[in-house]
Amino acid sequence: MSTNAKLAAFAHVNHLAIPLPPDAVHEIVNHTAQDDERMWMRMGESVWSRPLLFNVTQGWWVNLTKATATGIVSRHRHPAPVTGYTLDGSWGYLEHDWVARKGTFIFEPPGETHTLVVHPEAGHMLTLFHNFGPVLYVDEQGMQTGFEDVFTRLARYKKHCAAVGLGEAFVKPIIR
Repeated sequence: MSTNAKLAAFAHVNHLAIPLPPDAVHEIVNHTAQDDERMWMRMGESVWSRPLLFNVTQGWWVNLTKATATGIVSRHRHPAPVTGYTLDGSWGYLEHDWVARKGTFIFEPPGETHTLVVHPEAGHMLTLFHNFGPVLYVDEQGMQTGFEDVFTRLARYKKHCAAVGLGEAFVKPIIR
C-alpha cells in the first residue's frame, strides 16, 4: 500500500472517531505560518501579538508575541503563572541573567516582575506565551500603571480586527 493510500485510510478511520460529548466544545486548529498580517495586533513600536485562544471561563489566553527589533517589549508583573516557548530569535528579562533562544521553555511563577527585552544576539523574537491570568504593567519602581486580563485583551483584539477589515466575528472561533 502506498503512503498516500495509508494516509487516506488513516484519515477515513480517524474521521469515524467517537464523537465529542453533547456539551463539549470543538478543537481549535490554527495554522499560523501563512497568516494574513492583519491577524497580528500591534502592541508596541516593533511588537505584535497573534492571539490563538481566549479562555473566558478560566481567565487565560495563549498568544504568539513577535518583536522585530532589539529593545524593551514591556515591564510587567504576573499574579498568575506564565509559560513560554521560544520559536525564533532571542529574548530575556533585565532582572535575570539567562537568554531564551529557539527551543527554550520558560515557566514564570506568580509574583514575578520583569522587563521583557529582545536580546541583541538575534535582534528579534517569536515566542508562544500562555498567560494563566492578568498582566499588571508597572513602572521602573514596580508601581502598577495598568493591567490586561483576558477580557481587556479580547476587547482590544476585537477592535483591532474590526479596524483592519477582518471584522469582530473573526475572533469568535478562538474564544472558549
